[in-house]
Amino acid sequence: MINPIDREAFRSAVRVAEPFPFFCLDNFLDRDFAMEVEAAFPSFEQALGLGKEFDAVNEKGKIQIPDSRLFPPAIAKLHEELSSPQWLDLLSDVMGIPALMADPGLVGGGIHETRTNGHLDVHVDFNFIKNRKLFRRLNILIYFNTGWQEEWGGKIELWDRQVQVCHHAYTPVFNRCVVFETSELSFHGVTALECPEGVLRKSFAGYYYTEDPPANWSGKHHSTVFRARPDEKMKGMLWMPFEKLRQSVGERVKGVSRRVGGG
Repeated sequence: MINPIDREAFRSAVRVAEPFPFFCLDNFLDRDFAMEVEAAFPSFEQALGLGKEFDAVNEKGKIQIPDSRLFPPAIAKLHEELSSPQWLDLLSDVMGIPALMADPGLVGGGIHETRTNGHLDVHVDFNFIKNRKLFRRLNILIYFNTGWQEEWGGKIELWDRQVQVCHHAYTPVFNRCVVFETSELSFHGVTALECPEGVLRKSFAGYYYTEDPPANWSGKHHSTVFRARPDEKMKGMLWMPFEKLRQSVGERVKGVSRRVGGG
């Protein structure tokens, strides 16, 4: 299902990649299988009944379906391939991270669908699953968008650690795969979608973990950390702090509710 990959070439490329270790690969999957996966994505309306829609300052217009029990057969097969020992061995070798583990629960991953005007601000991902004591190490993103036009946006951006320079911006074209190391430096985001109504940006996301911490582990775990782009000064000064406060208050209220109703 996954087309052959030149390990040595990609291993060499990853070592010198900027702004952090990553690779981008087109024609990632066998074409017939990739077309099967694309055809299996639910409509936005169907997805609404299967997953969660994000509608916040930092992330808007996206539905996420992480429960593999709800995946159509072709997408379930893709999830299985991305969790196979052979693929994990290749990723560990290419990225230089021993003993990688796939996440069967797909926390934050799975089927992603974003509609027009949707976006995802620049961020670094959560770095630790506390209840399983797993350290997040890699992201894989595969796109299923036949006929996607560059002017429609929805590009995956890779930024420097100060979020001042965007080193790469990849259009989410059909059967393109992007893999990158997850760290305190791996700032990335998705530009706003300007596609026609009814057109969706479709992708599958998977994340990989290790039981051992990375070499530079600070001992601090955190949730997703968002940053404003250089042309988003008002968002960075006002809307992002407001959103962070709103979510913090919401979590505290939920905690109180759980304690009150937990008897």
